[in-house]
Formats: sequence, structure tokens, C-alpha cells
Amino acid sequence: MAKILIDGYNLIGIAHRDLKKARQNLIERLIDYRKIKGHDITVVFDGYKEGTGKETCEHIGGIRIIYSGAGEKADDVIKRIIKQERSFFIVISSDRDIEKSAWRENCVAIDSSLFSDILDGEEFCFESPKGVTLSKKEKAVKQALMKLI
Repeated sequence: MAKILIDGYNLIGIAHRDLKKARQNLIERLIDYRKIKGHDITVVFDGYKEGTGKETCEHIGGIRIIYSGAGEKADDVIKRIIKQERSFFIVISSDRDIEKSAWRENCVAIDSSLFSDILDGEEFCFESPKGVTLSKKEKAVKQALMKLI
């Protein structure tokens, strides 16, 4: 079982007519994924525009859902969780700053598009060309992806 920390809007994108519906759809997909894989999943969304102004946390279907508070973005919450919880996370985001923070705290960063493909049931090939040695970071990503699929 892996601990997965997801940058919610980064994963779904922001080009949706109904962002609330897109967010709910992602949460439902994560619940289904969790039922199959059993991973500990936290998804973080910017909540300061719609919410109460305070950071909120709820649990739905075994998924921890956090909405950032006023004056704080989801990115800030993700970085804080990585730093404070001192746990190995597979961090799902395409944001370079979050990726850097994840690697700095000995977590593995996986691009949102790769994780989206996993949720969609896409097939992956992990074969490296003969004679090519993977870097330490590439090996860590490969191991993390193997846990996710």
C-alpha cells in the first residue's frame, strides 16, 4: 500500500464548465481506484474561492479531501503535508515547484498525466533499452509507478 498525495486541480485541469462536477467525478474515480488498490489517498484542492475561508478536511469513501483556506493555495498545503508528516508519499502533480519539494523531502513525484492514464486503465511498458542505465530518480519513479498500476 502506498501513500498518495494528489494536487487535485492539477490532475483534473481547470478548463471545465462545471468545476464542482469535475471535482466530484475525480473523487469518485479515486474512491473506485482505492477499492481496487487499497492505497492511502489524500487529494488537495484550492478551497479559498468557494469555501468558508478556513482549511477544511473531509473523508469520503476512504479518501482524505482537503480544501485550502483563505490566503493559502493547495500547493502550499501539499508542501506543508510533505514536510510535516515526514512520510514517504507518491506525489501526483505536474507543478515543478511541488515536484521539487517532493524530491527534497524524499518523496517521489509522478506527473499528473501519468496518473490520469493509470486511472483510465492505460497499459505501461517499463522496459528500458538495452545498455541504458536508469538514474536513481528514474528508478524511484519506475518503482512508484509499479505500485500505482
